[in-house]
Amino acid sequence: MSFCEHCVQGVRYEGEPEGQIEMIDGVKCYVGTPTVDYSKDKVVLFLPDAFGIELINNKVVAPDIFNGDAIPHEVMDAGNFNIRAWFVNHGQDKTRPTVDRVVAALTEQGVTRFGTTGYCFGARYTFDLAFDGISHCSVVAHPSLLKIPEDLEKYASTAKAPLLINSCTVDSQFPPEAQAKADEILGGGRFVPGYKREYFDGCEHGFAVRGDMSNEKVRAGKEGAFKASVEFFLQHL
Repeated sequence: MSFCEHCVQGVRYEGEPEGQIEMIDGVKCYVGTPTVDYSKDKVVLFLPDAFGIELINNKVVAPDIFNGDAIPHEVMDAGNFNIRAWFVNHGQDKTRPTVDRVVAALTEQGVTRFGTTGYCFGARYTFDLAFDGISHCSVVAHPSLLKIPEDLEKYASTAKAPLLINSCTVDSQFPPEAQAKADEILGGGRFVPGYKREYFDGCEHGFAVRGDMSNEKVRAGKEGAFKASVEFFLQHL
């Protein structure tokens, strides 16, 4: 498992999120709810990249899986952060229990169906929650920390949740050969619950949450990935 320089690069957006920070079983979470009536038994878990839930770009229920120690946002400007050293203290033994606490608390509150969407770091848990039968619909964008083809093969044989992958042109974490392997293993109707991969030309790793919106292709990719994700959840969740 690895990271790349694009994992700590990007553009910080402006604006103000409409949701709010809430504590769910002691875990700090960003919670965004519709302004109209909605199904109280469904939740989309937003599993962020390494910049966490405080990055305005990321702002659904988004748990603070880094327990208050996400990568500082200023790193995007400096570009000299050692993400591999940071990851030593943010492995699955430290971060997965936080996700599980939020899932358990929401289940107690009456949630019966979970959609999960993971970006970069968070994509690892989107896969794991599907492996464990928790996720009912999975969406990932520029995923990191996956083992290819092992995780794709495990998804095909173990998971029941439909899967959407938002991919791009330049991505050392999920490069063209990994994208092709995903299509080979899951595409063409082979994964019965449902599989779809979107490809956004001219975009690079991080485009779906940290892309430069002044770049026409990146803007189209970010907006396209969001639209595809919403439509996929509406169809399958």
